[in-house]
Amino acid sequence: MLDYAPVAVVSLTALLLYFYMGLQVGQARSRFGVAAPATTGHEDFERIFRVQANTLEWLPIFLVSLWLFALYWNVLFATGAGIVWIIGRFLYMTGYSKAASSRSMGFGIQALATAVLLFGAVGRLFYVMYAHHM
Repeated sequence: MLDYAPVAVVSLTALLLYFYMGLQVGQARSRFGVAAPATTGHEDFERIFRVQANTLEWLPIFLVSLWLFALYWNVLFATGAGIVWIIGRFLYMTGYSKAASSRSMGFGIQALATAVLLFGAVGRLFYVMYAHHM
């Protein structure tokens, strides 16, 4: 189990970043006067809210792919791709919070990291299943 510690650290770091995003939404609600359960009302709040919501939409794809890639391919490569995902999400957060047009680079980085993990895991799993049945 210790072999997967780097992947666990990446997973927890991704969740800590998401936790921070949730705190940012709470602070933005207060700062811009957007009472729950509203999700609209001030453009600056809406961008901060979308960062958190969009990250939540990507987390299941990322985390499952991260772990399956580590299991079926390579722990260190999965860890590296996971770090790239976190960097991409951080850039997405900082860019989108300033202006919607500034989110693209971070989004692209995290999407590419997710694609590598997802399609790498799918491909390797099918390869292992196929090779095992030969």
